[in-house]
This record gives sequence, structure tokens and C-alpha cells, in this order.
Amino acid sequence: MSIAMATEAPGAFQGTLTDKLKEQFDAGLLSGQELRPDFTIAQPVHRYTSIDHAIWRKLYERQAEMLRGRVSDEFLQGLATLGMEKDRVPDFDQLNETLMRATGWQVVAVPGLVPDEVFFEHLANRRFPASWWMRKPEQLDYLQEPDCFHDVFGHVPLLINPVFADYMEAYGKGGLKAAGLGALDMLSRLYWYTVEFGLIRTEQGLRIYGAGIVSSQGESIYSLDSASPNRIGFDVRRIMRTRYRIDTFQKTYFVIDSFEQLFDATRPDFAPLYEELRAQPTLGAGDVAPGDQVLNVGTREGWADTEDI
Repeated sequence: MSIAMATEAPGAFQGTLTDKLKEQFDAGLLSGQELRPDFTIAQPVHRYTSIDHAIWRKLYERQAEMLRGRVSDEFLQGLATLGMEKDRVPDFDQLNETLMRATGWQVVAVPGLVPDEVFFEHLANRRFPASWWMRKPEQLDYLQEPDCFHDVFGHVPLLINPVFADYMEAYGKGGLKAAGLGALDMLSRLYWYTVEFGLIRTEQGLRIYGAGIVSSQGESIYSLDSASPNRIGFDVRRIMRTRYRIDTFQKTYFVIDSFEQLFDATRPDFAPLYEELRAQPTLGAGDVAPGDQVLNVGTREGWADTEDI
């Protein structure tokens, strides 16, 4: 994940690279590890404790049960194909044997947040940067920066899907362009509302595919069952104008019809789109705008009045 995306969206982190690396070093995330030029490290499998494995097992069991009838079939197929370990933190090398054969992707270990350009470069070359460390027992339900469970359980299963795998590669290539065009704020919103907090429409009803929801017990329920948030049909221009939440459940979820729709939306050159959108006002995370394909308007119950990002 990018250093500018403390909650996995480019542009969210407000510190400096030196500050973040010092924070990671002080937390022991770099201790004894060689930090390579691409900000990856060898996954320190020997450093996982019995507590780390117990937390993985508890989270895996809880989410696997919670996601029945809630998550997309593509996610479940990816999880089954990977054969991801349930009782202990997975070995990235073992996951990569299956992942590489399926779509040419691989998981690379990082100590935490990495610079934007590094993150995009990894995605553009079919490498997914995943934090190696596990959250603490008191962080089972919430932590600000993504840990190994969020990154691996939440993100990796969909990388088995060829269309979604292509979308992630395209996003990485788009990110490298956006960084040079000063448009990371707009592109980050696309990542946030799709890769992290996306919903998909199926014949059985709405289903989850975004990793931020998949790895969260509370949001797995809220995103589908609560009357509070808006649910709006996917539109790339609309999403790129829409701010989001990093401290609460989302006020709005955008719904795709298929992963093909998502991938096709990334085919055009976004440079003219960025210019077009710069002339338009941004929208609040909970706004409903003219022209929206509204599935339902939220009741707004429980919405926090803190600032959107």
C-alpha cells in the first residue's frame, strides 16, 4: 500500500517519507530486515508469534462465516483456489505458487506504507505489496493502517480472477500517469470506492468485493443491510469527484454490474478526464447528485459530522 494512503488510498497520508519510515522502524517493522530499493523485504515468517497466528485464525473464521451469502462468488472462488491457510499467517511464497500460475501476480512483503510511485510500480508489474505484520488483539475490529489480514485475506483472492487482475494492473499504470499529472486525488477515489469499498450487483442481490469491507466484520453487515448509506450505480466521473471516509463506515457505496464494467472503465486515457473534472466541484461522501443511478438513498442515521477526505 502507498505511503500516501494510510487507509489504502493515494493522497491520504499527510506526513513525510522520512517520518513514516522512522515510525515503522520504531515499531520494529524493519528490525533485522533488509529494505530493498523497491521497499520490499523478505517476509519474516520466523517473527510471527503464537498470538499472531491466533489472531489470523480468529479473523479468518469470523469473516469466512460472516461472508456467506454476502461476498461475490469471484472472491470465494479465489479464496478456494489459493488454499489460503486458516490456522496461521500464510507464507507469501506458497500463495505465489498458485497466484503466479493463475494470473501472473505475486504478493510481496513490505513493512508498511510505501511511496505512491513505488506502490503503482508494483501494481503495474503485477506485484501486490502486502504488510507482513499482524494487528494486536485489541485491534481486532479496527486499525488505521492495513495489516497482513486486510492485505492478504481482503485483497489477494480477487487477484485470481483474470478480469480483476487486469484491472489492478491497469490501475497501477494509471497511477504512474496520474502522479505526473497531479491527479492522484481523483484516482485515489476510484481505488477507494472500487478496490476497497466496492459492491457488485448479482442475480442473487448485492454482494461485497471491496477488501475494506471483506476484512471488516462490522462493515460486512453495514454495507449490505443498513439503511443509512447511499448505494449508487458505478460511474467513473462521479466517483472521481466524490470524497470519502477514513474514520467511519462509508456514507456511499458504488455498485458495479460486473468486473468487466470496471476494467472497461480504465481503458480510456484519463488525462482529458482529469482536466474536465478539475473544473467541476467535488462532492461530499454522502451527497446524492443529479444524474446518479440511485439504488437507494440513505437515511443518514449515525453519520459522523467530521470531515470527508
